[in-house]
Amino acid sequence: MIFAEIPLAGAYLIEIEPSTDERGFFARSVCREEFARHGLDAMFIQQSVSWNPLVGTLRGLHYQASPHEEEKLVRVTRGSVFDVIVDIRPGSPTYGSWFAAELSADNRRQLYIPKGFAHGFQTTEPNTEMLYQMTAAFHPEVSRGIRWDDSNLAIDWPTAASRLVSRKDLELPSFGCLGQVL
Repeated sequence: MIFAEIPLAGAYLIEIEPSTDERGFFARSVCREEFARHGLDAMFIQQSVSWNPLVGTLRGLHYQASPHEEEKLVRVTRGSVFDVIVDIRPGSPTYGSWFAAELSADNRRQLYIPKGFAHGFQTTEPNTEMLYQMTAAFHPEVSRGIRWDDSNLAIDWPTAASRLVSRKDLELPSFGCLGQVL
């Protein structure tokens, strides 16, 4: 695997290194030893799938608060997304900064999201499916989020003919209110 550091400390874009032959290819997508060499936790204890039939479906920006913060490894198994993470770690030099990458079934990239980051995505193809691996179980009592369209973050989301956002996500607080909900 190829671990590419991104401008937000602790987060990585990870590319697989396929071994190909006439049958196709085989590649590792997780190796605890390789993750550990980069200081990353690969002790994933929960896996989830998100299926999104429509282009313009937006989910996020979500995270789990203390004491159940989680690291995530996300990848697209069908379709493609504009995937976004936001550094919400108080005291971090990149606090309030965001990073986005295209994750698709074709490019097979993965995004490693450390604790202290909010995560969201917008589908850019129909019938998109994402695979999440998490280092902590889901705890609804500490499930949090921030508005995807917060002007303080100014995330440059792709234009969509129509955007589908859940009522719950539309009611999330702004980034400016984050200190009250961490």
